Amino acid sequence: MPGPLPAQIIALTRDVSSAIDRCELTHLARRPIDLGRAREQHRSYEQCLRELRCTVQRLAEEAEMPDSVFVEDIAVVLDEVAIITRPGAASRRGERSSVAKALERFRPLSRIRAPATLDGGDVLRLGKTLYVGRSSRSNEAGRRQLRTAVEDYGYSVRSVSFDGCLHLKSAVTAVGEGTVLVNPAWVEAAAFAGTDTVEVDPGEPAAANALLIGGKVLFPSQHPMTAERLGRGGIKLKLVDVSELTKAEAGVTCCSLVFDR
Repeated sequence: MPGPLPAQIIALTRDVSSAIDRCELTHLARRPIDLGRAREQHRSYEQCLRELRCTVQRLAEEAEMPDSVFVEDIAVVLDEVAIITRPGAASRRGERSSVAKALERFRPLSRIRAPATLDGGDVLRLGKTLYVGRSSRSNEAGRRQLRTAVEDYGYSVRSVSFDGCLHLKSAVTAVGEGTVLVNPAWVEAAAFAGTDTVEVDPGEPAAANALLIGGKVLFPSQHPMTAERLGRGGIKLKLVDVSELTKAEAGVTCCSLVFDR
């Protein structure tokens, strides 16, 4: 049985930018994004976070920064420190100052510096191990700087190869203590030795992105077959519709930074 939730969990979010239709895209074809619907879905997402006993702290919209709703990429927040990243997309680097200001109330800050690049979406924490994807957004220098920033706190950093998606956490995420949800077509489950694995339904390749909070998993409602697999495994789900936001190559982890106060 999962343990009790911490006394307070912070979920840092940001309003959807009115320029989201100009978002960066790598693996998806550009489709029109309904701004009103995207904002409605984002509000529902925030409400789900509250129902999972998070205290939501929303940053103001960055109207000139199309991808700024996806705050996960801007920081890696651990129990001891928050690492402000240097995103691989130059258009996203202006997002860092407001996220750093919000996080400095809760954690000492470390920073990834040029020429290194690192996106938070490429960093999967399992216990004291940080798995970092080898991607177009996160380079070897970024992985080295992350290792230097966290090694004194007892964390190890392991590089993981993957293919077919933008970030590592599009291919694998934690859905329980010692359990990961994985798309084996995009990343080898063997890279996460010692964990139990649940594979996404083959008809839902984008379903591996899930957000574990306490003993429950926030999961996209547009992947019902994978949701059924998780449910059969005893994993408790809270479903949310993020279909409009996924047009911007997003997932449920992307839209928040969740950490114990």
